[in-house]
Amino acid sequence: MTHFEIELEKLKNVIQKIGVLAEGQVGESVNALLSEPFSEVKEVKKTENKIDKLDVKIDEICQSIFALQQPVASDLRFIMSAMQISNEIERIGDLAISIIKKSKNIKDKHDLIVKFNITDIARHVEVITIKTNECFLTRNESTIGEIFVLNNTIKNECDEAIHNIINEMKSNSKTVVSGTNLVIVLKHLERISEHCTNIAEYVYFMINAKIIKHEKFGEKKSED
Repeated sequence: MTHFEIELEKLKNVIQKIGVLAEGQVGESVNALLSEPFSEVKEVKKTENKIDKLDVKIDEICQSIFALQQPVASDLRFIMSAMQISNEIERIGDLAISIIKKSKNIKDKHDLIVKFNITDIARHVEVITIKTNECFLTRNESTIGEIFVLNNTIKNECDEAIHNIINEMKSNSKTVVSGTNLVIVLKHLERISEHCTNIAEYVYFMINAKIIKHEKFGEKKSED
């Protein structure tokens, strides 16, 4: 194996590692959200530091490859995508921590979660995070399609839940503080889903050398 191939393999492994860490952060945030009473999460800060360090390491590997090698088109797409994917993963980790912090401030959390069907949304976000790591490793286009479909489901579920929570706050002033925090959590969950979908788009670019937005993916598949 050449030095160039070793560096590419190292880059793939580091992205896999940072993806697994972010997936764990999302799982912890979902547990913090759904647990009643609030379950304190002790390892998230340590994991956040690991993610930040790996994000920097990915940039360093990519810069080293660009400086010392002349990657062909397919490898160049992988390196360019790797830098973008790393940024998306780092944001997923940040949002997961924000969810944990906001979950502390939701009183009567269990009742609100049941009333507004939050469990299904949170579990769907866990699934899309897992599928995103899977699609990077397998480069499977059907998994990419599943991510796009699931993202649309999550968006629709979040929109409906937020609409219902706002109506609840209008009719019951006691729910304003908890409802506001829960709306912020839902927005964070929706953004995690969007970051996952962005990663899937970068993987699609690596495979096909084409930039495609997930909104158009279904139309393209129909044309094919």
